[in-house]
Amino acid sequence: MRTIAVVNQKGGCGKTTVSINLASALAEIGKRVLLVDMDPQSHCAVGLAVPEEQIEQSIYDVLISKSRNEPLRLTEVLWQISDRLELAPASIDLSAFEQQMANIPDRESSLKTVLDDIRNEYDYTIVDCPPAVGLLTFNALRAATNIIVPVETGYFALHGLSKQLETLSILCKRCSQNIQVSILASMYDIRTKVAREILSELRAHFGERMFRTVVNFNTKIKEASSFGQPINEYDPSSKGQRDFRSLAEEMIGSGVRQQHRQIVNTLADRLESISAEATELLKETKPEPKLRQAPQVQPPKAEQVAQAEEEPQQAEIMPPQQPTLAETNAKLSDYYGVNQIDDALVFVSLYPRASIVQIAGDFNNWQPTKTPMKKVGDSGIWQTKLKLPQGKYRYRLVVDGQWQQDPYNERTEVNPFGEYNSVLEVK
Repeated sequence: MRTIAVVNQKGGCGKTTVSINLASALAEIGKRVLLVDMDPQSHCAVGLAVPEEQIEQSIYDVLISKSRNEPLRLTEVLWQISDRLELAPASIDLSAFEQQMANIPDRESSLKTVLDDIRNEYDYTIVDCPPAVGLLTFNALRAATNIIVPVETGYFALHGLSKQLETLSILCKRCSQNIQVSILASMYDIRTKVAREILSELRAHFGERMFRTVVNFNTKIKEASSFGQPINEYDPSSKGQRDFRSLAEEMIGSGVRQQHRQIVNTLADRLESISAEATELLKETKPEPKLRQAPQVQPPKAEQVAQAEEEPQQAEIMPPQQPTLAETNAKLSDYYGVNQIDDALVFVSLYPRASIVQIAGDFNNWQPTKTPMKKVGDSGIWQTKLKLPQGKYRYRLVVDGQWQQDPYNERTEVNPFGEYNSVLEVK
C-alpha cells in the first residue's frame, strides 16, 4: 500500500480538493483507496457530502484509543463513498490531539500503526493534512511513502516554498524514511501572464520534483465541491476530471517505475552474487578451457578433426554469453517512455481510461491524426513506433483531445504558450 500525504503549511492551496479528487480518480481507475482526513476542519467529509451530525466517531477516536486502553479499529469509523473509496473522517477533537498525546510514547507513529493493520486491504491511502506543521502532520509524514505539495500558481506561490521543502526534508529525516516529495501546480489559469510565468519559474527551480500534470483552474471543480461530489462524478467530461485522471495515472506510473527500479536492483544484486559464486567455483575446480565451435548439422569430417588436432592454438576460449544491446533495448521498450531501438523510436505510455492517444510533434507538422498510438489489449498501455532522421524533436501527447506533455519523458522545453513540450533526440 502506498500512503500519500498531501501537505502544505499555507492554507487555500487546494489540499482538500487534491486529496478528494485524486482519491476518487484512483478509485475510478480500479484501485482500492482509503482517504484519511487529518485536518480538524473536516473538509473531506463536507466535500463528499458526509453529514457532519451523523459522524459519531472519527479518525481521532481511532488514534487516541490505544492510549486509553480501549483499542478501536479503523473499520469502525469508515464511510463508504463508492465501490473502491472509503473515508476516515476528521472531527474538531483533532485540535486537542497534540495536547492529549503529550506524554504518550511513540505518539508520532499513531497513524502509521493504524494503517499498518489494514495495509493489505487498500492499494492507496491519501492523507489530507492540516495547514500547520504539528503532531498531526508529523503522524502523516511518519506513515507516508509519498508527499504531494500542492502549490497554486498565484502571486505568493513561490514565497516560502523552498523553506517549506527544507522543513519537510528535515521532518522526513526525523522519520528515518526516504519519502518522495513532489510538487503539484494547481489552480493554474493559462489565460493570465502571472500564472504562466510562475509555472515556468516553478519548473525551472523544481523541475525534477514536479508532477508533469498541472491541475488547471476550473469552475466545475468548485461546483462539484459545493454539491459534495468529486469531479469525476459531478462532470466526467470536464477538464478538471481529465487533470485528476492524468495525476492519478502519473502516480500509478511513478509507483511502477519505483517498483521497476527495485526489481532491477534486486536482479543486479542477485546476478553479482551468482557471478561471485561462479568465480570462486572456477578457482576451486579449474576446468579445462571450453572450445567454441560453430553449430553443425553434420559431424565434422576426418580432415577437419585432424587439422584441429594439428593446430590447437587456433581454438578460442568461449566468452560468457551477455545480452546484446538490441536485446536489452527490446526489454526497455516494454517500459513507459520513449526509447531508441536500432533505427526506430518506440513510444510507450499508460492511459487506462483513454479512448484515443495520439502524438503531435514537429516531425508530423503537429498533426496528431498522423501518428496514432495503438492500445495493447486491456492493459491500458499505448505504444507506437516511428522512424525519424537524426536530430532533436519536440512533441506532445494528445489524450482524448487533451494536449499534454509525455509524463514518462523527463526532457522538456517551454513552448510559446507557457506549457511544456517533451523533447527527444535521435542519434
